[in-house]
Amino acid sequence: MVRDHLSFAQILATEGVVEELDLRRPFGFCAYHGGSLERRTDLVAREAAARSDSSYYGVIQPSSMRHHVPSSKVDPSASERFQRFVDHCSVMVTVHGFGRRGYFTSLLCGGRNRPLAHHIAASLRLQLDGFDIVDRLEEIPAGLRGTHRRNPCNLTRDGGMQLELPPRIRGVTPAAIHWYRSPNGHRNFPPLEDLIEALAQAALTWPLEPKP
Repeated sequence: MVRDHLSFAQILATEGVVEELDLRRPFGFCAYHGGSLERRTDLVAREAAARSDSSYYGVIQPSSMRHHVPSSKVDPSASERFQRFVDHCSVMVTVHGFGRRGYFTSLLCGGRNRPLAHHIAASLRLQLDGFDIVDRLEEIPAGLRGTHRRNPCNLTRDGGMQLELPPRIRGVTPAAIHWYRSPNGHRNFPPLEDLIEALAQAALTWPLEPKP
């Protein structure tokens, strides 16, 4: 992984990088570190959005690149599609991948919209076994809390949450990799399937306020 070597705009302009956008209900799922960078985060966001008739935005890096731009430097104004997504959604869930010793089974629910974070955490706890759902900000490592005011998850009208997923639930550990098929006709690793369903249910049961 190369950290902050390219700006967000430069990454989007790189050959092979794909932007995905589907505008539906104003509940949004987003994965701008998708593709080869934070693997299967785009799959989680895309499928949770499709199952809940929610909106989706993703940036898919090809296998030949893994450039990471910190979330606070991911500027929607660099992308007409991303700006449309942010303007359309009243709340947003950004899906990320992380790996840190001591957190291999921890799902971290950050972001500034704490009621949304608690709502999604409750849905995850109902659906997932064997994983620790962390939604108390003081228990989330400082760099993974997603509370920076320029973090995209906080830019929608009612703010949002940042969901950090460890490799184990994304099915990218050696023991889990054989479960995976491509996004077209795939057979998900069972915990990943449960995760997607929990997020979809959380989106469907979140009360969306009409825009003024």
